[in-house]
Amino acid sequence: MAFLPVRSLLLIGVIASSSAFVPSVSLKGASPARSSLPAASRVARYGSVVATKMNTDTKPEGFGASHTSFYTSAKAKDTYASLDEVLNQKMSDEGVRQVTREMLDAAVKITEALRVNLVTVADAQNSVFGDVQLGVDVIADNIMWDAAKASKVVKEAASEEEPVLVQTNPNGRFTICWDPLDGSSIVDNNWAVGTMIGIWDKKTGMLGATGRDQVTSIVVLYGPRTTALVACDDGVYEFTCGAGNKWIASREKIQIKKDSKIFSPANLRCCQEDAGYDALVKHWMEKRYTLRYSGGLVPDVYQHFTKEMGVFANPTSPKSPAKLRVAFEIAPFSLLVEKAGGKTSDGVTGNSCLDIKIEAVDQRTPACLGSANEVDLFNKMVLGK
Repeated sequence: MAFLPVRSLLLIGVIASSSAFVPSVSLKGASPARSSLPAASRVARYGSVVATKMNTDTKPEGFGASHTSFYTSAKAKDTYASLDEVLNQKMSDEGVRQVTREMLDAAVKITEALRVNLVTVADAQNSVFGDVQLGVDVIADNIMWDAAKASKVVKEAASEEEPVLVQTNPNGRFTICWDPLDGSSIVDNNWAVGTMIGIWDKKTGMLGATGRDQVTSIVVLYGPRTTALVACDDGVYEFTCGAGNKWIASREKIQIKKDSKIFSPANLRCCQEDAGYDALVKHWMEKRYTLRYSGGLVPDVYQHFTKEMGVFANPTSPKSPAKLRVAFEIAPFSLLVEKAGGKTSDGVTGNSCLDIKIEAVDQRTPACLGSANEVDLFNKMVLGK
């Protein structure tokens, strides 16, 4: 069987039967398949499909789901830049390039581990937060620790699974913090999960610094494909783990639009206590926004970069307090969101999440991230700012 070039695999409509396989469009660079049926028989057999397609304009508004869905705008290219090509051009600091490569190498190993390991409860439960640890959590965390300890540029590290700074190399330069596998409560469903990594220089360290002091941050999404967002000097780039586990640049200098029609409302229990949040959620529904929420922080915020819009909100209340970790989750994602033209709110003052001073490894915060005008609306309706 001949394999088609990437540019030919954009969209192939197929009508299948037990006796024929006929592409509905010819494929560039490939010989079109031919049915053994006479032309008249093919028309008789497939004509109703064509008629259905032609008559869709007569359907009432709301027929189907496509009018509320937002599909990719990415266009296929003949060639894609490699990770090294992009980093060498768009990341001026060699040390930052090195630690970025090392973290993405670890992400490849986590990808492979997720493919072959069942999701079961870990034999030993070591989470200081009382969260149930799964075997894949431990495996992912061990891969990250192995990478940190083997690195010549990592000075100290901390994991969301073990929120204590550990010196890994006294001669190293960077402090790295990670959530090894965010989405433990949904990974058994085989839903998308991810890894978040914040990286600080030893000049500031992480404790006493802010998210704005990060030299870069990385968020990896494990879904049908493994992709990663990386904060470079001139913006946010997405890399896809391709053939041979090689990373290629699939999106460049991503920009998040100021307005959105997609919303991801976390901590909905808070609506029972916070009239402002309750009103905001109703606003989104009344304005017919599209709900896209899985309960996993990585896929729920990552979509802002692929759809180029979105708003994720996780406010706080006395009975439903905020639980997002500043160092492991909010700081890494906020750097990416703001570098891509989006906005963030700390959920208390309305100021940027990047200005939260990190005073404890396991520090928590409410937050809102995404399209600028949507975050402004959160600040107005929920915080009264």
